[in-house]
Amino acid sequence: MRAFLDAGTKGRPEGPPEPEPSAPECMSLLELARLLAGREYSERVASAYVEVVTFASADEIVAMLEVMLEEDWMGLPVWARNLAFRLACLQRPEDVELLRVAAADLHAFGPDWDAIAAEMRRRADRLDAAREQDPS
Repeated sequence: MRAFLDAGTKGRPEGPPEPEPSAPECMSLLELARLLAGREYSERVASAYVEVVTFASADEIVAMLEVMLEEDWMGLPVWARNLAFRLACLQRPEDVELLRVAAADLHAFGPDWDAIAAEMRRRADRLDAAREQDPS
């Protein structure tokens, strides 16, 4: 049995193989989003996107969303854009503009998320009103 197991590793270098430069695991969030929006969509790309967006900064997520929404408003799958907006809003809970953009995006793909979108708009309005009362 040991000979069989060893036979599969002969000729391979020690340690994990190096990923290919074009492998999804080596791509930026924007590159992965573009693959998701195009014909290159695969479970491997989706998995890489989830991993990268999960640990991305709000700035990186917002920048990716701005580019993707400008390039092809409908291109990014709804689940991918919802996840990105959710993670960005969690990192920037008082960003009124981001809350409003995320709410509008949710509303555009409703009606399942209409109540959530309405609450996000109300939260943005409350934050705006609080800032007007205390501009410091």
